[in-house]
Amino acid sequence: MRNTRTLTRRALLGAASVTAALVLAACGGGEENTGEAGGGSGSAPASTGAPADATAGAHNAQDVAFAQGMIPHHRQALEMAGLAAGRASSAQVKDLAARIEKAQDPEIRTMSGWLTAWGEDVPAASGSASESMPGMDHSAGSGMPGMPGMPGMPGMMDAADMDALEAASGADFDTMFLTMMIDHHKGAVDMATTEKNKGAYRAATSMADAIITAQTAEIAEMTKLLDKS
Repeated sequence: MRNTRTLTRRALLGAASVTAALVLAACGGGEENTGEAGGGSGSAPASTGAPADATAGAHNAQDVAFAQGMIPHHRQALEMAGLAAGRASSAQVKDLAARIEKAQDPEIRTMSGWLTAWGEDVPAASGSASESMPGMDHSAGSGMPGMPGMPGMPGMMDAADMDALEAASGADFDTMFLTMMIDHHKGAVDMATTEKNKGAYRAATSMADAIITAQTAEIAEMTKLLDKS
């Protein structure tokens, strides 16, 4: 009888030890996973369910300024490009305008998505695209002469410019469009250069780099077209 009790007691103690070991292992595994979610030493803290590239720590004020400024800047370029189909006489100008629309419209959607994810204001589509945007880095440019309240938004056309472009047609439109769009692109390159140098959000600095490359090439293309006109 005593042997039976002893064996039973040993079996119970053994089971209890195994259970305790399993509990400790589970607790230890949970702590290790938490460390991995935090990225380990020197990494960004774990997110609260949001994608890693949309967390607050992934961007800085310059990234917000870039998106909030480039969205209306792109919208004005689309407005200008949209006039070309019915007013330009040059097939090359029409082709260029179509390429501008194809490139910049998706970028507007992308930047709007960033601002929404960051909890920042997305510039309203209504109203004049030439209005000054809050938060722009004023070091990006000194502003447009005769356009008060527009520092940091280089290359933007005012209402009179847009009215004149809309009223033009044929060869006159082509010349005016190319002249204005060259200035507009130069402004975008300035803004993108500031973002590339000062931004923290990788997707934004990558877009800025792409804007610099694409629009610099288009400036050269438009300059050649303008020389031929």
